[in-house]
Parts: sequence; C-alpha cells; structure tokens
Amino acid sequence: MGTPHDAVFIYLIHCKNQEGWTSHPCLPVRKVLQYWRLGYPPPPSPDLVRESQPPSYPKARAPPQTHGQPTMATTATSTRFTDEYQLYEELGKGAFSVVRRCVKKSSGQEYAAKIINTKKLSARDHQKLEREARICRLLKHPNIVRLHDSISEEGFHYLVFDLVTGGELFEDIVAREYYSEADASHCISQILESVNHIHQHDIVHRDLKPENLLLASKMKGAAVKLADFGLAIEVQGDQQAWFGFAGTPGYLSPEVLRKDPYGKPVDIWACGVILYILLVGYPPFWDEDQHKLYQQIKAGAYDFPSPEWDTVTPEAKNLINQMLTINPAKRITAEQALKHPWVCHRSTVASMMHRQETVECLRKFNARRKLKGAILTTMLVSRNFSACKSLLNKKSDSAKESQSTVVHNPPDGVKGSTESNATNDEEEMKARKQEIIKITEQLIEAINNGDFDAYTRICDPGLTSFEPEALGNLVEGMDFHKFYFENLLSKNSKPVHTTLLNPHVHLIGEDAACIAYIRLTQFVDTTGRPRSSQSEETRVWHRRDGKWLNVHFHCSGAPAAPLQ
Repeated sequence: MGTPHDAVFIYLIHCKNQEGWTSHPCLPVRKVLQYWRLGYPPPPSPDLVRESQPPSYPKARAPPQTHGQPTMATTATSTRFTDEYQLYEELGKGAFSVVRRCVKKSSGQEYAAKIINTKKLSARDHQKLEREARICRLLKHPNIVRLHDSISEEGFHYLVFDLVTGGELFEDIVAREYYSEADASHCISQILESVNHIHQHDIVHRDLKPENLLLASKMKGAAVKLADFGLAIEVQGDQQAWFGFAGTPGYLSPEVLRKDPYGKPVDIWACGVILYILLVGYPPFWDEDQHKLYQQIKAGAYDFPSPEWDTVTPEAKNLINQMLTINPAKRITAEQALKHPWVCHRSTVASMMHRQETVECLRKFNARRKLKGAILTTMLVSRNFSACKSLLNKKSDSAKESQSTVVHNPPDGVKGSTESNATNDEEEMKARKQEIIKITEQLIEAINNGDFDAYTRICDPGLTSFEPEALGNLVEGMDFHKFYFENLLSKNSKPVHTTLLNPHVHLIGEDAACIAYIRLTQFVDTTGRPRSSQSEETRVWHRRDGKWLNVHFHCSGAPAAPLQ
C-alpha cells in the first residue's frame, strides 16, 4: 500500500473478553517508540479498563522532512504542557516539586499543576511517579481529586489535577457556626465513598489523614475530596501481602506495625481514627513516645471517655468499633460501612445537637498540627528542601499526637511477605543510618581542624542554624560560620577530641535524614588545663546528586569553643 513520505501509522492491538473489558494496547513497536521520545508519556500498564472508557493517546507527530536523508531517532522533547497550559501563582512547594495554578488555553478551565523536577529523581522515585500517575488515571469519582493530564517535558513532569480551593476539611469544620454528629456522618460518608471507589479498583491509599481530606470549594456543602496518592499501591483483590512500612504514625494499622501482610483494611482503620477525631476533636491513640503510641495501636487500646462521649450515639461508637477492629479480616469494609445505619440513615439515627466542645478541641488539634508542621518547615529551610507532604508529612499531636513518616516501600512488583525481604529492608536502613553518622563525624572533624573548605563542601550554601553564639537568632548562609572559623578556630591550636554520644538517625524518605546526638568535646584551655563541654545537637541532611549536605543545624547550650 502506498503511503505519503511523512505519514506515520501506529498499529496497537487490544484484547477484549466476553464481559466487555478491553485491555490497553500492546507496547508500540520500535518506530513508534521514537515518537514517545518526542515527549509523549509511556503507554500505560496493561491493566483492564472498561470499553466505554477507552484510553486516549496523543496523536503521533510526523517526522521532520529529511530531504532524502536517512530518518534517525530524534531527541526533540515535547512542549505539550507549555503549548496547552498557562502557569500562574504557586500553591505549594516540595523538595522536588511545586504546585501552581494553571489554565488550559483552549477552554479557560483552571487546574492545579504538580510540576516535578525529574532531574533530581532517583530510579525508584521515577517508579513511584509512574505508579502515582497510573493509579490516578484510573480514579474518576466526585470525592477524589482527579488527574486530568500527565505530561513529560525536558527535565520536568507535569501532573494536572482538579483545582480544589476549599482548603482542609478539618479547618472548615472549626469555622462553622454549627457542627453536629450528623455533619460528622456526612463527612465520613464522603470519605468512605472515595475509599470504596479506590478499593473497587484494587487500590490502597495507605496515607488517609486530615491533611489529605480537602474541600472542592469554599461554598457551603462543597464535596470532600481525597488527595495525595503518592503512597498508594495496587493490590490483587482482597489478597494480603507485605508492601512496606509506610504511612503516618497516628493512623497506622496494627498489621502494618506488626509487619504482617496487609491490604485494603488499612484504609478502614485510618477512617476509624478520622471518624473518632470528627466526633470529639482528638485522636483515639496518642503518646509523646512513638514506641508507646505503636503499642497502643497494636493493642487497640482506645476508649470513649466521659463527658465528651456521653452525648455521642451508640450507633456512632459501634461503627468506630467495627473500623478499629484489630483483626483486619473482621474489620468492616468501606462498602459495608456505607450501609451502616449511622451513615445511610443519619437523619434519624445521628444526633443533630451542636458539638461546641468538639469544635474547640478540633481547633486545638489543628493548631498543634500546623505548629508542628511549621517547626519542621523551619528545620528544613533551604532552597531545594522545603517541607512537603510527599517528603516529610506534617507532625501533630492533637493534644499530643505524633505524626510523620514514610519508612520504606518495596519496588513495584515486589509484593511478597517474606523474612528475607524484611531483613534486606532492615539492613538497607541500617547502612543508610551509618552513612549519616559517618558524614556527621566528618563535618565535626572539619570543625575541629578549622578546615572551612572541607566544612563548606559538606554544608548547603543556604544552611540554616540555631547556634548559641548567635544568641538564639536563626542564622542563614555561611558568613557567620566563616567568621567563626577565621576568628576563633584559627586561634585554637590545641588538640580537640569529639565524641558523638547516643546518635539517633531518623530517615525521611530516600534523600533526607535527621540525626540527633550529644556532642562531648574534650580540649585543653589556654592555661594548659583539660576541659570538656557537652551539647545536644540536631542536624538535618539532604542528598542532592548523590551527595549528602547539611541543610539545618540546631544546638542547645551556652556559647563555647570550638564551634557548637
């Protein structure tokens, strides 16, 4: 068959079964792959989709005229996002991404664009990004923040989501003049609708918490939207497996903490925690000590204390009990919870009494969440290391709720629950912690030696610090440190010996860590007498391009030499 010189024909094979399901097309052949290099996203995984919702693919571009020259694979990149969308103000910022309002030029429709700097992503990060986009493409529900587009360009990937402007659900509740048990029922029903939808698509969210429950707009009665599928995973029906330790401490289920196989029921447990908070304004499990918090959760040690729970209906407590059942096999499902009388018959079952005490407690709960988040943001101040949900979840304690975490996720396809996997994970974490301790020791050695060049190679140029020598002020940049090296350390020719006591490393994602330790410094003063000093120190590290840099430092105690 004769074809024009510059025509491109793509043949993609679909498979259809007797139930009306159609697969995604097979992988394109080599010639077509050249056009994916032009910037189009890779073809989706061969998951089944309804024939009524066929996957859409971008039209292939014709190759440039070669004037008789051999056609070669082009390295040109896509500009589809910049061609089709106009970017506006920043809505949020993360370590490797920024969220900005954007408008589609052809329709004038507003969206939120999550812009990921792919140059800074590891191979595993790329896998996670692909998984998040793949999952979000499947989910189309009024109670879920919807992904409308996924576009790759040179150095960046764009995820175009619904623009939700109503803020967090919990913040909206405390601004209401009236809030009742029936309102809590309406809120949890929308959350359960979203969870039921993702579970029907064999998706587990794994990070249900207040920060991920948003409102579509500021209008009264705006829909609750479930957001942030960065930790979401794909499962096989009701199969249980070990998918890695991930989530936020106060909302983790007992099976995750025990490192047992888990699945969809982990989301229901988190819904139970959220419902408990919706009714009284504080969580069922909390403790300053995270180990004790985990012990409470594994034991299912919660209650309904007086007087705040005295006015809550028995039906509401019954639903919480079914959600916070330790045995995941006996835990209620999202579909069953939606049929619970307290949810589906709220007008006659749920109390309509205004819960002022709940609103007051929830206001304090929100304030503590925001305060903890602000403190962590300050600790992580640097140009490329801002606080963000995907890297460092906000901490809170409702009265004292502990919150934060993503420990480890196995690569896609590794969904077993074996002792060897757990051992490998633990060994990997142990090695990474030792790496942080070693780089911290190298930094302190540079201080002891008065080697400012070595010090600057280990520190971020925008290093922030709280140091006794700065009289409690937040110091940013290296000028203060340079002055200290040149004027104090240079005059100290006496040997200095430093020991790190009880170093504790907390890993934050793949490329960040925090180390806390007691620093014991032994030196000889100007009179020749041996001296020692002790300080409590915390350092935050961030890895860029394979290199660890100190981005924040906090030291307690009085000013002392050498540099604290």
